Amino acid sequence: MAKIANKIKENPKLMQKKMSDGRQSLYLEYYLGYNKVLDGNGKLKIKHHRKKEFLGLYLFSNPRTPLERQQNKDNLALSLEIRAEKEKALRYEEMGKPNPIKQKINLWDYFQKYLDSYDKKDIRMIEGSLNRFKSFITEYYPKFTDIIKPDQIDRFMVQKFVDYLMTHSTGEGAKSYYSRFKKIIKSAVDKDVMRKNPCDGVTCIAGENVITKDILSVEEYRLLANTPYQNKEIVRAFFTSLFAGYRFCDVKDLKYSDVDYENRIIRIEQNKTKGKSKNSQVVTPLSQTLISFIGYPKRPHDPEELVFDLPSHTGCLKALRTWTRRAGIKKHITWHCARHSFGVALLTGASKVDIKTLSSLLGHSGLKYTERYTRTADVLKKQAIESLPEINLV
Repeated sequence: MAKIANKIKENPKLMQKKMSDGRQSLYLEYYLGYNKVLDGNGKLKIKHHRKKEFLGLYLFSNPRTPLERQQNKDNLALSLEIRAEKEKALRYEEMGKPNPIKQKINLWDYFQKYLDSYDKKDIRMIEGSLNRFKSFITEYYPKFTDIIKPDQIDRFMVQKFVDYLMTHSTGEGAKSYYSRFKKIIKSAVDKDVMRKNPCDGVTCIAGENVITKDILSVEEYRLLANTPYQNKEIVRAFFTSLFAGYRFCDVKDLKYSDVDYENRIIRIEQNKTKGKSKNSQVVTPLSQTLISFIGYPKRPHDPEELVFDLPSHTGCLKALRTWTRRAGIKKHITWHCARHSFGVALLTGASKVDIKTLSSLLGHSGLKYTERYTRTADVLKKQAIESLPEINLV
């Protein structure tokens, strides 16, 4: 039998592009064929057609730590696996045959690989979303606890999962976890791991009308200030969030180079909306009270000097709960409560800022997000009136 020469080339090819931060972004380049066209001089030219698909996976150009080297190894292995699956799917499509590969994928493995390669700041929420989905499956679909195929997650299951989140979460937790779950599923659809998106048309409206997290009153601000604490850095940072409306990720990354003492402003780029919204940059007036929390740099010529030396988010939450408990505050206080307390305080306090000003101070991309603070303020006012004693005049 004559030997058949293997002239098949990889399609798609795994490529990489250097980013501004020095990392390499991995992507697939598909060759889609060619056609012949006439150029401006009437000559026949061959035009090749290619398509790029970025995988959202990255390599450190010069890995310096064992963790970076391991991440490079894992991301490269996942990229090669995706490339091979895409190539097989492409060949089945060219032959007009159904793709059997999708039926073999265990989504739990895909979810774990997605989590392992995820490098954004909301990784805790991504992990929490997957943990809640795992708990949901264990309770309602125990036969899928170890293996679940792409086509076994349908719209009915997703709707049931949303209902589960709304009964097992407080505040805006259900909506936050579902938005991360949709992000993971969309990734699976984009990579052709799933044929269609089962989240399409399924919404979670928990917490959209009012702020559902507990709010600290101005009196409770004073109560906290007069209560003994364990970590002064955490206290300074939390009060900065109370007086500037910053999220934990923003106050943790706050640098002295962000503080303009001469013009009395703080200018930050919000981590949550960076590169996604034109309102991601927030300018906050620097009051004397904020200066007392922030202080002054110890290394004036170091632009990377952080304002606060904070432990992990978990460590900060534990200290915050101990501190609020000592103060006799029985509310469920998280770091994000400081941002909400700031917004409500500006709407209900003596200054009573307008909604557009508050939206600017919070860095919201639209007024619909800020309107929740207005509705919350109205609810608090109603509660305050209803709490007055009942008086019957004789």
